[in-house]
Order: sequence, then structure tokens, then C-alpha cells
Amino acid sequence: MSPLDEPKKTECHEREERILSYWKEKSIFEKTLHKPSPKGNWVFYDGPPYATGMPHFGHILPTTLKDVFPRYKTMQGYRVERRWGWDCHGLPIENLVEKSLGLKNKKDIEEYGIDKFNKKARESVFTYVKE
Repeated sequence: MSPLDEPKKTECHEREERILSYWKEKSIFEKTLHKPSPKGNWVFYDGPPYATGMPHFGHILPTTLKDVFPRYKTMQGYRVERRWGWDCHGLPIENLVEKSLGLKNKKDIEEYGIDKFNKKARESVFTYVKE
């Protein structure tokens, strides 16, 4: 085998690919969003990913948990809608905006204009969306 040859896939790897292919072909994930939910809704608020910076290794555990828990609750009979919330980035975003505008304290923010500051904060959340 030459170093450029692709290594043989394990049985586990091949099985995973077959399962993923089946899920895509049959739209399994999409069906979980519309299935009956005898236990009602299970709400999981999440902030926009990477609102405060580029993705890095520190995002692996939270991202995994944000995937596992909604799947688990779906299997328990809940409807779990997946969409961004706005619950977890307030202070870090404010700090980034203050820094970018050169503001040092509450008085500076008030002088700049609270409405303008809030607008800047909302806009900044989308800085890293494509990453």
C-alpha cells in the first residue's frame, strides 16, 4: 500500500456512513421535528454560535451537549425545535462593543446613546456567523 492510498475503512465507519445515508435519504431528522410529541415541547435556548469570536476547541463540549440533549429529549417523546435564542451572550457582546467603540463605562454608553449601543450589539452578534 502506498502512503497515498486511502486506508481501509473499519466496519464501524462503514456502518456509520450507511446510517447517515439512510437518514438523509429518508429525511429522518426533519421527521423528528414534525412527529407527534405526547409530552409537549422541550425548550432549549441557545445563543447564536460563535457570537464572541472564531470557533475553537473550547466549543467542542458545549456543541456536543447542545446536540445530544435535544436528540435525547426527542426520543423521550418531546418536540424540540432547533433554532437560535438570544440568552447567553449579553455581557460578552457588550464588552466587545464597548471595546470596539472605545467606551469605558456606563456614562460613556449613555452619552453614545443606549439605542445606538444596543443596535451595535445586535449587529455584532452576526460577525462570525459564516465561520
